[in-house]
Amino acid sequence: MKRILILALAALAAPAWSAPPAGFDQRVEQLRTAYGAPGVSIAIVEDGKPTLAKGWGVRQVGKPDPVGPDTIFGTGSTGKAFTVAALAILVDQGKLKWDDKVIDHLPDFRMWDPWVTREMTVRDLLVHRSGLGLGAGDLLFVPNSNLTRTETVRRLRFIKPATSFRSGYAYDNVLYMVAGEVIAAVSGESWEQFIRRRLFAPLGMRRSTVSDAEFRANPDRGHPHGRFDGPIVGLGRQELYSAEAALAGNAAPAGGLAISANDMTRWLLTQLGRGQIPGGSARLFSAEQSKEMWTPVTLQPIGPAPAEFALTQPNFDTYALGWDVQDYRGAKIIAHGGAVFGSLTTVVLIPDKQIGFSIAVNSGEGEIVRGLMYELLDHYLGFPANRWPEKYHAFKQGRLAEAAKLVGAQQAQPARVGPSLPLARYVGDYADPWYGTIKVRQQGGSLAIQFPHSTGMDSLLTHHQYDTFRTQPKLRWIEPAYVTFSIDADGKVDRVRMKAVSPLADFSFDYQDLDFAPVATATGGAR
Repeated sequence: MKRILILALAALAAPAWSAPPAGFDQRVEQLRTAYGAPGVSIAIVEDGKPTLAKGWGVRQVGKPDPVGPDTIFGTGSTGKAFTVAALAILVDQGKLKWDDKVIDHLPDFRMWDPWVTREMTVRDLLVHRSGLGLGAGDLLFVPNSNLTRTETVRRLRFIKPATSFRSGYAYDNVLYMVAGEVIAAVSGESWEQFIRRRLFAPLGMRRSTVSDAEFRANPDRGHPHGRFDGPIVGLGRQELYSAEAALAGNAAPAGGLAISANDMTRWLLTQLGRGQIPGGSARLFSAEQSKEMWTPVTLQPIGPAPAEFALTQPNFDTYALGWDVQDYRGAKIIAHGGAVFGSLTTVVLIPDKQIGFSIAVNSGEGEIVRGLMYELLDHYLGFPANRWPEKYHAFKQGRLAEAAKLVGAQQAQPARVGPSLPLARYVGDYADPWYGTIKVRQQGGSLAIQFPHSTGMDSLLTHHQYDTFRTQPKLRWIEPAYVTFSIDADGKVDRVRMKAVSPLADFSFDYQDLDFAPVATATGGAR
């Protein structure tokens, strides 16, 4: 009887899941093949040990090299948690506090509002409540940039806020660049050096990279892919991104890491271990700092989900330090998504069950990432399968079709009016305070536009209607934009504004935030 009782108690204590779900290998390959993703990389850890680190598919379309457990993928904004962990190490060392004023560590730091400059804390840099608009300033590194991180941070002072300080949530990347500069100022090492030496090395993440140059130097990498020969970006055949697509560069502290499945298991275990490095007693950061990282700070708005996704709508949705904290079907979830050109990733933790996983694709097939995320959550929380990938794929294809139809109508039926001026009178240099100076020139019988720190955006301009032209970016994966010239009473251009053509353009193409004036009349700002 005693033996039976022990076995019964053991059965009750045992997890109700398998590791990973039965048939998961075949399921991933079926989805990858059906939706045309070149490669997939997944890591899963359970109860203090890795249970899966595997790749599916190929590193590059048209080549046979397979994705393996050591193949690195760009992980985008999931890297924000690494920047936070670096700060946590410095907090543990007593070199800074979460609520230190940024200006005390970076005396030249400035925001638009002097009061915000004085009050901005290290914590404020990390939780998306600064008052900046969604993705404000992303064009300082998207689609690529030759600006230094220091210069990018300097230009923050010219970006007008969208709301008051600490009044609401709006996701940004530029303030994580500031966090990277804080790390450099406090530690005496660059952000890249600190991440390599103080995070990757002690965790044994031997293959992970911190820069685009390192990523490209590794032959075992998931090359980024996308679809950009259709009517809008996101439709067409799967293609390799050109060399100009970079992993964040000056914005690396916001999302410039590349990590393999094997290396990701080390990170997942450390997070679930509240800072303890797997396989020993050493710590990367203290349990106190782990608690800080996961403590909600900023409320995120919750909108109604489409009916087919009602189960995924959280009751609470917050942002902590580099992590989203929300609920899913009664369970607390710590997670973050990441996107860089041609790569998508999610990292998910279920702390109460000691389970963590990451999913990455080297393409834009986000339905695989998000769909499998919910499929794994359902599995580990004991819910039946719900065919989430199929639902997300259908939803995505519907949105793409609607957007393509709208853009097609815009192109097919413009007003046959304009331009108001001879082309030569649009020529000039136009400056935006934070972005810098663009050049509009005549090229043959057309206009051309040149961008100061991102040559991939250079483009011929084709007339659309009135005084609005459309870009044809040299790099096809860059979102085309409408460029509208405003004419004053004297028949001179006094403003140039831009707007993405596609309604589905990523928020990082924040053309709508640009406001160019002729250089002769522009005052202050970036050069």
